[in-house]
Amino acid sequence: MKDLMRMRSSVKEAVELVLNQQIQMEMVSSSKYLAMAGWCDRNGFDYSAGFFYNQSEEERKHAMKLFHYLTDQGGTAFSPEVPAVGQEFDSLRSVYEGALEQEISVTDSINRIVAVCRRESDFATEELMRWFVKEQVEEEYIARRALELFDQFPADQIYKLDKALSQITYDGNPFEDGE
Repeated sequence: MKDLMRMRSSVKEAVELVLNQQIQMEMVSSSKYLAMAGWCDRNGFDYSAGFFYNQSEEERKHAMKLFHYLTDQGGTAFSPEVPAVGQEFDSLRSVYEGALEQEISVTDSINRIVAVCRRESDFATEELMRWFVKEQVEEEYIARRALELFDQFPADQIYKLDKALSQITYDGNPFEDGE
C-alpha cells in the first residue's frame, strides 16, 4: 500500500513548482511585514506595528496552507530560503506603499498559479487557489484604503493617522451574490 501511495502525486509537476515558488513568496512577505512591524515599533507607530505583526503571521499561515496542501496531495513541498529584507523605511507612508507593492506582486503570482492550474487541468488546486484570490482582493483593498488616508491627515497628526490606519477593514465580498 505504501508503494501505491508514493507512486503518484495528484499535483502535476508544473503546479508543484509554482506552489513551491508561492510558498517562498509568502514567507518572504512574512519577513517583509515583520521588518515593517519592527520599523513601526521603533518609530512609535504602535497601531501600525500591530497591524504588520498580524500581517506577518498571516503570510506565514498562507505559506503553511500551501505547504500542507502539497504534502497532503503526495507532492513535495520545500522549506524555502528567505533572503534578507530591508529593515529601514523613509516614512510611515513608504511602509504602506511597500505593503501595497507586495500585495500586488502576490496577486500577480496567485493569478499565474491559477493559469497554470487551468493549463494543467488541475481542478483541485485551482479550487484551493480560489481562497487565495479572494484573500488578495481583501489585502489589496486594505492597503489601498490605508494609502488614501495619508492624504486626509495633516503631517502634524501622524499619530492620529496611525490609529486610523488600524481601523481599516474590508466589508465587501465581490464574490457573493448578495443573497
